[in-house]
Amino acid sequence: MDLEKRSRRYAWTVVGLLWGVALLNYLDRQMLSTMKTSMMGDIGELQSAENFGRLMAVFLWIYGLMSPVAGLIADRVNRKWLIVGSLAVWSGVTLSMGFAGDYHTLYFLRALMGLSEALYIPAGLALIADYHKGTTRSLAIGIHMSGIYVGQALGGFGATVAHHFSWQTTFWSFGLIGITYSIVLILFLRENSDASVRHKAGPAFKVGGLSSVRNSLGMLLGTISFWVILFYFAAPSFPGWSIKNWLPSLFSEKLNIGMAQAGPMATITIAISSLAGVIFGGLLADRWIRTNLRGRIFTGAIGLSLTIPALVLIGFGGGLAAIICGAILFGLGFGMFDTNNMPILCQFVSPAHRAAGYGLMNLTGILSGAVITSFLGKSSDSGHLGRDMAFLAIPVALAILLQLTMLKPITANME
Repeated sequence: MDLEKRSRRYAWTVVGLLWGVALLNYLDRQMLSTMKTSMMGDIGELQSAENFGRLMAVFLWIYGLMSPVAGLIADRVNRKWLIVGSLAVWSGVTLSMGFAGDYHTLYFLRALMGLSEALYIPAGLALIADYHKGTTRSLAIGIHMSGIYVGQALGGFGATVAHHFSWQTTFWSFGLIGITYSIVLILFLRENSDASVRHKAGPAFKVGGLSSVRNSLGMLLGTISFWVILFYFAAPSFPGWSIKNWLPSLFSEKLNIGMAQAGPMATITIAISSLAGVIFGGLLADRWIRTNLRGRIFTGAIGLSLTIPALVLIGFGGGLAAIICGAILFGLGFGMFDTNNMPILCQFVSPAHRAAGYGLMNLTGILSGAVITSFLGKSSDSGHLGRDMAFLAIPVALAILLQLTMLKPITANME
């Protein structure tokens, strides 16, 4: 087998290896939300919804605030070892949660999980983007993102495992799986051979390195295109987080069914349609960019356009068919959008700054989610959840308009 074929094959091997990391990244963080009932008997503080909310919130705040830092680090160190270290630490944290005997220990471990998991996504996506420079980038990112959706879905079965065994066994089992998988990465994952150009500024924590950090942030935040990309990423995060956090409640309310039915119905519908969206969106964008440099931008815009009628159907639809149709449209459209975020960033930002750029995008997405989750909680209490979710189509429409009018790349891959 010639060198070029081996290189192409290994590029897809990297996607496969990191697919497993993405799955574990989301599975480990989701499990806790499903095992509250199982844990309350041993950790009494979890009987308080306020305490449980703080436990979930500390992860999000630390994860969001750490994301830009994680991106800056990933642009300056060997990403293989950053990914291996991140996976090993959060898997160790998951394992340790099985030994937690009080709320304060659980709170500390949840915070540490937010910090360690934040290190993965910017590094992982940037590494895949470096291995897939041609017309396979969107599909490669899409396949990787499908691991996230599978992880979210499997995380919901944490309660099932805990019911048959114990919540401690659940944490121990998945923690050991992650630690074992980090050894697999040590053996088979490699940094991209072209990555040496990213390190010419030296380590980030030396004096000269701190100067390079300022230069990176100045380069990113000093360009109009990056601000447009930031808004384009943040605006769909409002309905994205709303669907993730509130769709089961809306299903239950609109269809007059219990959460035991509404929860799986909502999450499975979104997960399956999102999986279809990332694969279809990846294939379409990779084909389109062969003839038009804006092919990935157009694919993302089509995806976001699908979420607008989806939000209207979900928010104002009164029957099963309307709400299910809306959920399918939303998952399909959001998947098409999701798979093209890093590839679009690569058309405007060089490899030396991509992880930092995605870290800043992650921060805006998390902050958007925090704001809208609180707002929709009040909407739910006042009986206006569906209406207010439908109104979230407005910032999405504005993001599409800005994206189509402002983003005009001159290359498929900025060097």
